[in-house]
Order: sequence, then structure tokens, then C-alpha cells
Amino acid sequence: MPDVIVTENISGPAMDSLQQEFQVLWDAMLWKDTDRLEAALAEARAIVVRNQTQVTEELITMSPNLRVIARAGAGLDNVDTEAAARRGVTVVYAPRENSLAVAELALGFMLNLARDITAAHNDTKGGNWNRSQFVGSELSGKTLGLVGFGRIGQMVARRAKAFGMKIIAFDKFLPADAPVVNELEAAMVSFNELLQTADYVSCHVPLLEDTRHLFSVEQFNAMKEGAVFINTSRGEVVDEDALYDALVANSLRAAAIDVRETEPPGPGRFDDLDNVLVTPHIGAFSIEAQQRVVTTVCNDVRAVLTGEDPVSVFV
Repeated sequence: MPDVIVTENISGPAMDSLQQEFQVLWDAMLWKDTDRLEAALAEARAIVVRNQTQVTEELITMSPNLRVIARAGAGLDNVDTEAAARRGVTVVYAPRENSLAVAELALGFMLNLARDITAAHNDTKGGNWNRSQFVGSELSGKTLGLVGFGRIGQMVARRAKAFGMKIIAFDKFLPADAPVVNELEAAMVSFNELLQTADYVSCHVPLLEDTRHLFSVEQFNAMKEGAVFINTSRGEVVDEDALYDALVANSLRAAAIDVRETEPPGPGRFDDLDNVLVTPHIGAFSIEAQQRVVTTVCNDVRAVLTGEDPVSVFV
């Protein structure tokens, strides 16, 4: 029976090395087959997942030998961490390794929407040469509002400053006199002030009870006319019906969303809108970030199974 269960597409040199050291069941589609997953976990000591596998209390309880749950990514909303703690199961993850990739995607969205790159590309490949149709705007001089000013939000701020953007931020956990606020020349403001002031609003908060539908009708109505909204955090942070209505009404100029309330979302109304960019939750999916993520979680699984101390433990 396998020591380690890998339920999603998690690969790379570090995973190859883990497979040489332990009995590993690697099946990228195992998360879809509850019966097979439960049977595999009857003897396994470790499970490695991304975001599709729901590691529930029931699954943890029926896995008597389980010693470590490894989440190949930063968020842990698909892992019942409280149940794991009660059972003495270590939870390891990669909270830092994909931050740069997510930050760069947010900047890519801003550049794309400022200059209408995707629409100009598609139009030109269609045989046209409509230069005057694609007069964009510059990021320089615009105000970027960061909702969530943790690691990723700060990385976005550093890069946006290089474009000459003014940085304002809202983060209820970060004091206004924190050294990084002064270093980045950011202004910490209230949530409402940020919405009313920012030309670009970029969301970087975790999914918690009080962040679910943090952006809904009231918040989109409060945003500056012609503002751009970007979400690379968690899909459930946004009320998609409210976002759709704001885009149709043109109270928002545009939006870019990498994450959705339901993933995959299936055909939806956003498909018919020209002022929204949608991507399939690729924020963390750079070659470099994935190598860092897989290396981190594989090293920590190895550490737990060999009696050593893991590095990136959820506490």
C-alpha cells in the first residue's frame, strides 16, 4: 500500500525524488473518485493536494495512519485544519512560494486593461489595422487601491510604484505605522475611501467568513466611475452577479478575474462581455513558482515521514 497519495497534477523533480524514496500513488484525477481516495487513505501516511481535493473531517477521520496533509499552494480553505489538529495530523503548505507569480499576474491584468491589449490583438489577427480604435491609458499617475496588504499586496505595490502609480491600501490587520507602509510610500485608508478613490482596485485577501462576498452590490456601487477591478485572491470574495451588473452598467470600466465562485464555472454571462478578462485560476502557475511550491511541500512531507521538523507548517 502507498505511503503517500497525490490526488492532483503535482509534478516536478522534487516529486520524482519523493517517489523514489516512498511508495507513492500519483493520480491527477483521484480527487474526483471518492471511493478510490478513501480506500487509498486507509493505509497512507501522507496526502498531497492542490485546491480541488476536499480534505474534510470525515476523510481525515477515516485515515487512521495519516500523519501529514500537504497543500501545494498558499490557501487552505479546502483542508479542515481544525479536524487535522484534533487528530494530530500535521498540515504543511506553501504560503510564500507562489506570491511573486500572483503579483505579476495582477500587474499583467492592469497593463492589459490599460492598453486593451487582448482586444487589439484579436482585432489585428482578424485582418484589421484599427489603430485609432485602441487608444488606451497609462498606469502612471493612477491610484492603485490594494484590498489586503500582505505579502502579495506588497509585491504588487512595489511593482506598481515602478510604473508611477500612487498606492493606497486597506488591511484591517496591518497598522498604519508598519515599516513596510512607509517603505512603499503607501497610504492606509478605510475600505470605503479606497473604493471611492482608486482607479484600479486589486483584491488580495484570504477567504474567511468576513471576506465572503466582500465585493458585492454596495461595494461596486461605491467604486469610482470608470474604475477597474482585479481579483487574483479567491473567487468567493466576489458576488459575481453584482460584478456582472456593474460591468454591464459600465459603472466599472473593466475587470479581470482569475478566480471564480465555482471552479470550473461552466458557461456564464461573463463570456458575452468585452470589458472583462477571465483566466482559469492561473495566478500561481508560473514554471518557477510551481517548482518552488512542489519542492517545499515534498520536502516537508519527507521531513514529517522521517521524523524531522517540517518548515512550512500551518499553526
